[in-house]
Amino acid sequence: MSTKRLFTIAVIVENKPGVLYRVSNMFRRRAFNIENITVGPTTKKDLSRMTITTRGDEQTLEQIVKQLGRLVDVIKVRVLEPHQTVSREMALIKVHIADASARSDVIHHTDIFRGKIVDVSPTSATIEVTGDPEKIDAFINLMKTFGIKELARTGVTALSRGAKPL
Repeated sequence: MSTKRLFTIAVIVENKPGVLYRVSNMFRRRAFNIENITVGPTTKKDLSRMTITTRGDEQTLEQIVKQLGRLVDVIKVRVLEPHQTVSREMALIKVHIADASARSDVIHHTDIFRGKIVDVSPTSATIEVTGDPEKIDAFINLMKTFGIKELARTGVTALSRGAKPL
């Protein structure tokens, strides 16, 4: 029996219209699920970097890598090994502030998680937290006690450790 685990895949692609569609469509056609995808420019203006997380077994991962490699717009594909990867996610969380005591508690919890309060109103605070997904999940669960009004997460972005680039 094969076990499903979470994989992080880094993909260098051409920076042009339709590439994200073609990559995500490949996942759809093959019935692979994208848990998370982030896309952004690289140091070369004609290339973008995608960080994709997906869940599956080794055979599924092998198929994903092969299918990505066949796409015309894909330059390079690499599976990032967890112990050799630096990964981060960012979340913006707008929480309800009922009174001065709640405001103090939110500020205290934000400091513990090394977050930043980026906006304040009389009845809410918006907090920015960066870290691994488990840290983000823990902070969100803590903020649920105050009442989350709104939440936005970037998804995981990652680089391999060391000097060697993708």
